[in-house]
Amino acid sequence: MQWVRRFGLTEPLICYQGAQVRAPDGQMLLDHGIPHPLAMEVIRFARERHLHVNAYRDDRLLVEHDTPEGREYAHHSGLEPDIVPDLDLAMGPTTPKLVIVAPEEEIHALLPEVREHWRDRLFVATSLPTYLEMTIPHADKGTALQFVAELLAVPQDQTAAAGDGRNDVPMLSWAGLAVAVEGAPPEVLAAADRVVGRPGTGGLAKLLDEL
Repeated sequence: MQWVRRFGLTEPLICYQGAQVRAPDGQMLLDHGIPHPLAMEVIRFARERHLHVNAYRDDRLLVEHDTPEGREYAHHSGLEPDIVPDLDLAMGPTTPKLVIVAPEEEIHALLPEVREHWRDRLFVATSLPTYLEMTIPHADKGTALQFVAELLAVPQDQTAAAGDGRNDVPMLSWAGLAVAVEGAPPEVLAAADRVVGRPGTGGLAKLLDEL
């Protein structure tokens, strides 16, 4: 919601990797959270491996420990971490998503393991190379984009999406025009119709001007 205020946005906003769609005033339009028991499976997995994990409740960033990984995530997201004694007690009946934060090489090794462990039970992908993000299987950016397009009565072939993370693949697969950012993982590039330059090169600005 901080970005809604900063940029004066007036249309629905896809949040939490597609788990929620919110109106500009914060009203919940779509909410697909991870059930508490399933979320706790992931949290116990992270605890056993001494991995930093984030959960969320009412737009609060919940963590059990103050870690360098947590501080880096908080700085990037613009959210102040809420350190709680026990995520089991702090989370609600659902959490929109879970995020494991670790060095890139560790996330790269974890990705296939976590995908296999929770196959058909969680959608698992990276956003940034150091973030391993999890939602329930039908809660992704593609499902959310379809929901918003239908809400606004925009035909699928008139939608466009741009992304650079593995969590963007469902969105790119559904959009009428799918645009990947140079340097994105191979599976992201494979889902795209075209590629624009890296951040800082004006690639996205040129695309928006063209559209």
